[in-house]
Amino acid sequence: MKDVLKFKNVSLTYQTANDEIKAIDDLSFSVKDGEFVSIIGPSGCGKSTILSLIAGLISPTKGTIEKSNDDVGYMLQKDELFGWRTVIKNVYLPLEIKKINDKEKKEYADHLLNKYGLKKFINSYPNELSGGMRQRVALIRTLVFNPSLLLLDEPFSALDYQTRLSVCDDVYKIIKEEKKTAILVTHDISEAISMSDKIIILSKRPCSVKNVIYTHLDGDTPFFKRESKNFTVYFNKIWNELTYEKN
Repeated sequence: MKDVLKFKNVSLTYQTANDEIKAIDDLSFSVKDGEFVSIIGPSGCGKSTILSLIAGLISPTKGTIEKSNDDVGYMLQKDELFGWRTVIKNVYLPLEIKKINDKEKKEYADHLLNKYGLKKFINSYPNELSGGMRQRVALIRTLVFNPSLLLLDEPFSALDYQTRLSVCDDVYKIIKEEKKTAILVTHDISEAISMSDKIIILSKRPCSVKNVIYTHLDGDTPFFKRESKNFTVYFNKIWNELTYEKN
């Protein structure tokens, strides 16, 4: 598989009124086409900053970021659905913002809503949906431009545990069936292991890559992958890496 993203010796320094803060130091990693990659590390180490760099919202101080294209979708921590807009109007919102009246893109959005069980709710409002359904709507809205790379910034953090498990399965299924490359930022070790092909473990700030773990688990969904015999082995390895880092 070809690389769709490559960080080469990337560093980022913030300038403040009285000082400069190095957030990222000589960061190098790659993501291949079709991979589901999780980024995990100590709190405040710069995980979300990496997503901002990938999205082009900020630029590195040093190093290079290579992307196969700029076709990137970004899913935030909260679903950010507008309560006064129906499901279908929330999904179409990115097209409206960019003043694009593209029949093919609307048909693709309609297809996704139908395929993933939301057709009956297209005229419903967000407060009429469950937390899991709202996240599915948010993901489909992110997919409306059919991006090749998805950035997921802790998209399940606002959900209760039971709903979180269910939504992980939903999001994983959509991403895999739509053949997307995805990068997930999360604090949840179990979530990272169950959803990912590869896990990038970061050091504390200024962050660099501490370790990369490739997962091989039985099970078709994140929920059932948690029952794999190797799951605890991966969990303990990552736990030890993060615990040692804190000390």
